[in-house]
Amino acid sequence: MKLHEYQAKQVFADAGIPTPASQLAESVDEVVAAAEEIGYPVAIKAQVQVGGRGKAGGIELVESEGEARDAAESILGMDLKGIHVDRVLVEEAVDFVNELYVGVTMDRGEGEPVAMVSTKGGVDIEEVAEEDPDAIVREHVDPAFGMQPYEARRAVFEAGVDREVAIDAASILQTLYQLWDDRDASEAEINPLMVTSDGEVVAADAVMNIDEDALFRQPELAEMEEDSAGGDELEQKADEYGFDYVRLSGNVGIIGNGAGLVMTTLDLVDHYGGEPANFLDVGGGAKAERIANALDMVFSDDNVDSVVFNIFGGITRGDEVAKGINEALEQFDEIPKPVTVRLAGTNWEEGMEILNEDLVTVEQTLEDAVQRAVEYADEVEA
Repeated sequence: MKLHEYQAKQVFADAGIPTPASQLAESVDEVVAAAEEIGYPVAIKAQVQVGGRGKAGGIELVESEGEARDAAESILGMDLKGIHVDRVLVEEAVDFVNELYVGVTMDRGEGEPVAMVSTKGGVDIEEVAEEDPDAIVREHVDPAFGMQPYEARRAVFEAGVDREVAIDAASILQTLYQLWDDRDASEAEINPLMVTSDGEVVAADAVMNIDEDALFRQPELAEMEEDSAGGDELEQKADEYGFDYVRLSGNVGIIGNGAGLVMTTLDLVDHYGGEPANFLDVGGGAKAERIANALDMVFSDDNVDSVVFNIFGGITRGDEVAKGINEALEQFDEIPKPVTVRLAGTNWEEGMEILNEDLVTVEQTLEDAVQRAVEYADEVEA
């Protein structure tokens, strides 16, 4: 379960992490009233769970009522990477001199939690990890003892954080780890953690994702679940259908049965020069209706330009999958997006015979199917 920024900031603030004064608003008048109460300048921030909100026009800094009204009219109701914006966070602007990054997640390779610190905050941390991995200091934590003060200080000092704010940053990192542990989070991060001109350290953004299997232990966060899903109709639809679904930023839609198989397909899309639009696992034993629902979901994503099916029959039979694909596509007078299919495993040959090749492109290997889907997506982009 992904918390919205305003929800995560409330959790952080309750734990003692400094956050800017802010109010949630759902109309232009509410934005103006909130800005007047907080005091200009303020930031108006779309509350949708996508990256790059600022670059996409979802965050604006304003200094007057007129600017606030214009920004609110622009952001409220906009489509931000396929998600309708129906509320914004009106937040006190931070006069900052530096931006840091702090985060906590699980390092599955090491089998331990890892806390991360970088002086390159305010940008995509994945890009930093790829382009300058030494800019991120990683401190592994023994979960039996939790993060100790000396570990937090060591991570902050090794990252090169200025001494004037290092102790405060270390305290925030230790609190963030404790929240990650206590709240059954899969990820908790602040990007950016801003250093103000007054020498204070403030969480200007907040991310917190909770392990859904642990929500029974987190009743307060469970109450936020319905609200946190708001705004993304695809994820709500995924909940209704019972799919494991994650929306990504590319344009090649991916459907598979089994998380490992879907991840392999994502990697191949990237390998062949494409960008995955989603992670969608229909699970084992998928019947025709479930396959049709999966196609309905992916076709509903405006970012998707082509779709690739990667099905390996075990519990799931290839002929059932083929029936589902045919049934779904036969509902359309015109197929909205090209579909490429690769079947293997149980009854795959029967499935290949059943597939209507007037509606789909059939490939014998996964590599060929992925390359074809990437080509289709590129043709649309061109």
